[in-house]
Amino acid sequence: MTTLLEIKSSVLRQVQACPTFRRRAEGEPAATSADPPEPAAGAWKPGDGVEFFAHMRLILKKGEGRQGLPCPEVLLRSGSPAPAEPVDPSRGLRALTQEEVEMLYEEALYTVLYRAGTMGPDQVDDQETLLGYLQQVFGTSPEEHAEAIERVKKAKAPTYALKVSVMRAKNLLAKDPNGFSDPYCMLGILPASGAPREPGPRTEQRFSFRKGSKRGGPLPAKCIQVTEVKSSTLNPVWKENFVFEIEDVSTDQLHLDIWDHDDDVSLVEACRKLNEVIGLKGMSRYFKQIVKSARANGTAGPAEDHTDDFLGCLNIPVREVPVAGEDRWFKLEPRSSASRVQGDCQLVLKLITTQPKASCWRGELSGPAATILCLHGAQNNLSALQLAVLHWQVSSRHHQTRTLDYGYLLGLLEDMQAHWEEASSLPQGQEESLADSFNAFSEFGLRLLRQLRDFFPATNSTAVYRLELLLKCLSKMQIFQPSFEVCSFRTELNADISAALKRGNREWYDRLLNTKSPREQSGPQRLAGLVELADAVYEDLQSCYGIYASLFHSITDIDFFTLTFRQLERLVAEEAWVLTEELSPKMTLEVASGLFELYVTLADIQRFWSSIPGRDSRSLALAGIHGPFLPAVKLWLQVLRDQVRWRLQGAVDVDTLEPMDTSSKHSSSAATASLCFGHIQELWARLAWPDPAQAEALGTQLSQDLCAATLFYTELLRKKVDAQPGAAGEAVSEPLCVVLNNVELLRKAAGQTLRGLAWPEVTSGPEGVLPRPLLGCAQALDEDLQQEVHTVTAHLTSKMVADIRKYVQHISLSPDSIQNDEAVAPLMKYLDEKLALLNTSLVKENLSRYSLGRLGRCGAWGPFMGTGTGTECPCRVLEALWELLLQAILRALGANLDVSADFYGRFHFTLEALVSFFHAEGQGLPLESLKDGSYKRLEEELRLHQCSTRECIEQYYLDKLKQVARPRVRTRSVGTRPSPRTPAPRSLAQALPQRSLEQKRFGRLSVRCHYEAAEQRLVVEVLHAADLPPLDANGLSDPFVIVELGPPHLFPLVRSQRTQVKNRTLHPVYDELFYFSVPAEACRCRGACVLFTVMDHDWLSTNDFAGEAALGLGGVGGIARPQVGGSARARQPVTLHLRRPRAQVKSALRMLEGRTNKEAQEFVKRLKELEKCMEADP
Repeated sequence: MTTLLEIKSSVLRQVQACPTFRRRAEGEPAATSADPPEPAAGAWKPGDGVEFFAHMRLILKKGEGRQGLPCPEVLLRSGSPAPAEPVDPSRGLRALTQEEVEMLYEEALYTVLYRAGTMGPDQVDDQETLLGYLQQVFGTSPEEHAEAIERVKKAKAPTYALKVSVMRAKNLLAKDPNGFSDPYCMLGILPASGAPREPGPRTEQRFSFRKGSKRGGPLPAKCIQVTEVKSSTLNPVWKENFVFEIEDVSTDQLHLDIWDHDDDVSLVEACRKLNEVIGLKGMSRYFKQIVKSARANGTAGPAEDHTDDFLGCLNIPVREVPVAGEDRWFKLEPRSSASRVQGDCQLVLKLITTQPKASCWRGELSGPAATILCLHGAQNNLSALQLAVLHWQVSSRHHQTRTLDYGYLLGLLEDMQAHWEEASSLPQGQEESLADSFNAFSEFGLRLLRQLRDFFPATNSTAVYRLELLLKCLSKMQIFQPSFEVCSFRTELNADISAALKRGNREWYDRLLNTKSPREQSGPQRLAGLVELADAVYEDLQSCYGIYASLFHSITDIDFFTLTFRQLERLVAEEAWVLTEELSPKMTLEVASGLFELYVTLADIQRFWSSIPGRDSRSLALAGIHGPFLPAVKLWLQVLRDQVRWRLQGAVDVDTLEPMDTSSKHSSSAATASLCFGHIQELWARLAWPDPAQAEALGTQLSQDLCAATLFYTELLRKKVDAQPGAAGEAVSEPLCVVLNNVELLRKAAGQTLRGLAWPEVTSGPEGVLPRPLLGCAQALDEDLQQEVHTVTAHLTSKMVADIRKYVQHISLSPDSIQNDEAVAPLMKYLDEKLALLNTSLVKENLSRYSLGRLGRCGAWGPFMGTGTGTECPCRVLEALWELLLQAILRALGANLDVSADFYGRFHFTLEALVSFFHAEGQGLPLESLKDGSYKRLEEELRLHQCSTRECIEQYYLDKLKQVARPRVRTRSVGTRPSPRTPAPRSLAQALPQRSLEQKRFGRLSVRCHYEAAEQRLVVEVLHAADLPPLDANGLSDPFVIVELGPPHLFPLVRSQRTQVKNRTLHPVYDELFYFSVPAEACRCRGACVLFTVMDHDWLSTNDFAGEAALGLGGVGGIARPQVGGSARARQPVTLHLRRPRAQVKSALRMLEGRTNKEAQEFVKRLKELEKCMEADP
């Protein structure tokens, strides 16, 4: 377990460009405390960072509508009547005729008889009194008065309408996790026929639009309107106007619901087809579609999903609305006794009536009038052109006193064009009059174009269509200009239109500037207003491009967008340059925040121009404006760093380390942290700093702050989970699982954010490759998070140590009469249960691809694996648990010495069962990972424990032969992972130098060996050694070589021999022969070898061990094959690399030391005596 906790990613350490943030923090003097560093106070406002990130969300929300070029369908949101144009009546009041007096009298009686609404305290509520007053004022007799009343009663009743202005609300209930709501209003008229009236205790149940739609019956609402959604606020301001028709003033009610919007579907968009609904039943079906769309986000999901939260309602009888209207705050009411609401809503109500005889006149002449005009032309010999001119003159003049339809005026111009070949017949006076009418109409049109945004707002489709017709009228008039001989009305109308538009742009901008950021204010006071002004300019440019530009270009061939953009962009740039110069010496946190928001909008304006094909932003006045904003941006990023820490601190403080819901297994603080990182990434994309060098500095600092915040969050989590008391007997801690899930979620969020912080490098690198500083931060953060995960994983698995040891002890204490599978079954069942619990507690992203539950249904373990549900477990947890099991078995073996072979056979069976369990038929941990590290040691000990003493002795020598055998460079197969203990070499070229260094570490020895069958003796010749390690103080050695045969039971009568000592050398030459009289059959046995031990001779102390090597006798000439002719000394020498004894050799020796039989004890005793002989003088 200790080894597992110390695992580090060596590959990351080799390639990282900067030290890890954890080590960097440890190296700082201020980071000596064990507690995580606290955020710096004084940044923005010390607190939990909620207000700061709410402000950041508002900045980001402004950018949501600035992605790409605007579409007219998005901008044209309203189809309400266009704003009224200015009129100039030329006539004043005149005396009424008797007929007009009678009409006025009947109109007054009609108003009284069909009055509606509640009278005020200063008004007369009695109908008879009002009628008597009218009789007295108009001086009519009782008979005339009665007759007039009868005539009025026979007239058609008026249509009532209720004008409702939803102004604002305050102190609403917070429904979202961020402490705010996203409120919107849904309002309509409830007719008497649809109002629910149920007696009994259910009378307290109030009507609700959404609640009524669930009952399956027809919706009792005649017309429904929806306001805009106001995001993240408890005090929304709408200021939206609606008009509702009233069927019955005495019984109808105005009903208003306020809801918290909880999905991403725009309700205004969902209600765009509201005017197409016909009838009450049609409205019921349509409203059900609205509810379904609002809840299911436009998909066919269950109706219970995405339900908006109820915030309150109002029920106002129409009959209680005062006649003069009212502006009042209404207290929100609950829809039932179980509802919890709070707050107030301000409404402006006005009850009006519309006479059925009222109509909209476009300017056309009535039938009799057209007949009389035609007769007049015939009687006075007027041509068709003269009649058309006369009609145009009268209508165009009348249009300036009473607005007519531009389509009608355009038709009159087309009539004149159709007869214009008769223009030469026009009298001079009529030609002058026509030119004057053209001049007057063009001046009137230019005056309207100067106030384009007031009279033709881009959001109003009716007004935009009216603008199109006006431009067509002005363009049509230019056709007649060349034909005027006496006087011309305009020389260049397009130039006049351009001048009017420029003047109108400047007047609109100056009016906006004086309203939002007047120059007489101080710099800090003007800053907030200038941000609003820049936002308004951007929205106006969107309208110009999406709506106005195509109209002006297609009709008048004027590039209205370029004209407007150049003018407004220059004006905004001038204000920004002046203000930044004024505020630079007064830089504070508030000023930096305002300048940052201002720069983001200015950058959006610049990108808007660049996004249009064929436009270059380098010629703009805003080009290079990023320079003065750099100090403010740097300071704002420092504020961001501190606020992120405050936000994370506050999120962890309120976190209960419990999953947020059943669909997510991380806690609330991880969601908050991930959201913060997402905001940072979005903000960096919006910033899009143009200077590559400055962007690299800003991005590097921001990425380092982000990585530090990530580690700060993990430390806060670890402190919180350490402070929580653990439940007694709890083997798997749910808070620790939540912490693992949180770290995994934050790792992914931080990685995605770091990738999003890439900047354009000065020297462009390969496509898709992160800049070097960013890559270094990402690699360092990944290493630190891996260490954090290892720590939490170790803490998690440590809670299972006691149970695992208990089940391993159960296996060791099980009697031999119990079958192996029965002894192992409790451990397997325990592992299956705990891994199933881990599967339910850990997120899928943190889970490995390894499914362990399949093992519960296959092999011999089916009866012992529980239900066998698809249990999955994190790879890190599996590896830690695997190491924990290996250590527990090793501990059990160490506590049980000199036991029966069945004991070790049972544990060998257990080990193989565990390997199969964790490998899971290829779905679990790979075999390379399972059979590495502690597994090899355990397998070797189990194998040796099962061997006889003689086999252990032979294994001792076989291990010596293995350690001098030529090592093989192993490469792992595709799809497998290297061992976490020893990182695999990255290439064969790296592995070969490592092997060469290892071979040269202790030097080499050259020998020659053969067997003389005739003499039945083994001849060993020690030739020379080279590159021996220096073991004396003078940097040299006094080496000699000991030659012996083994194992001892094969050569019981053979004694070891040794060479002479070669003083002061690391490259001794011996050339000495040694003869061993042994039978060839013994040399062919398993483990038979010649062991060469190189020692350093010391006169005043014990001899030092330099190295050893072994040569197997099975391949020696004369033993493996008969020696054929030639001298034995002519054979090629063998070079052996000297080594030190490894763990395998020592484990076999330990195994023999633990045995009590005579043969093992004598072998150990002989080795110790040999060691003493080695230490003695030769």
